[in-house]
Amino acid sequence: MTWADAVLSVTAGLLISVVTTPVGVSGAVFLLPVQLSVLAVPNPAVTPTNLLFNIVAGPGALLRYRRRGGLAGPLTRLLLLGTLPGVVVGAVIRVFVVPGPDGFRLVIAALLFPLGLWLCLRAATDRSWRVGPPHRRGPTPSRPRLAAFAGVVGVVGVVGGIYGVGGGSILGPVLVGRGMPVAVVAPAALASTFVTSVAGAATFSALALTGRGDIAPEWGVGLLCGLGGLVGGYLGAHLQPRLPERALRGTLGALAVALAVVYAAQAAASLG
Repeated sequence: MTWADAVLSVTAGLLISVVTTPVGVSGAVFLLPVQLSVLAVPNPAVTPTNLLFNIVAGPGALLRYRRRGGLAGPLTRLLLLGTLPGVVVGAVIRVFVVPGPDGFRLVIAALLFPLGLWLCLRAATDRSWRVGPPHRRGPTPSRPRLAAFAGVVGVVGVVGGIYGVGGGSILGPVLVGRGMPVAVVAPAALASTFVTSVAGAATFSALALTGRGDIAPEWGVGLLCGLGGLVGGYLGAHLQPRLPERALRGTLGALAVALAVVYAAQAAASLG
């Protein structure tokens, strides 16, 4: 790794986290395209490298929620129970089923496109989705409703293991869209993202011992991006009241849709 790559890694993690934290989206979702297309992290190592970013960048917010007492609860347990096995399965699929760049570009497009549409919709309706206390609280979901959601949680864990974002990054918007309070969803989703990222990175490292190719994470890139994300997430949370969330959501949504279209077109051109 050159000094330029090191500086770019820290800067990318910091800037992306500053922008994504105020709107409740994991920086790892947008960092992966940077690692893949700018930092040239090889496949499938880019996935565990992105998981490593989550591991380094997440503890600050986790400590904050732990002090508030928001990490323990039925939703946190459900997400962990569903996404942990899912992310391990996703790691295996990533290594043995979609190890190459073309299939993985389709995976990126399939995740970024609906996320981008969701962000654009939130911007258009101008309803804030904040990490802090929501403007209006709904009823806390009951255990039967959470149990009915368990199957979706497992599938999301698999997708998170393939993409490299853990499970909570995808589930957060889904759960809020179902009417669950952000104050309940945010700590549970963050805890799920952190724990599944640890499990996913460990799975990739274990597979690298017996497999061939670039399977293990690029430790330097992942750690430096995570360091930038740790600082950027703190700054983003601090600046949240002063940032134009509607504009940020719309910009990130449009960027996600554009990236999805580009990666889908590249994959189609290569496969065709």
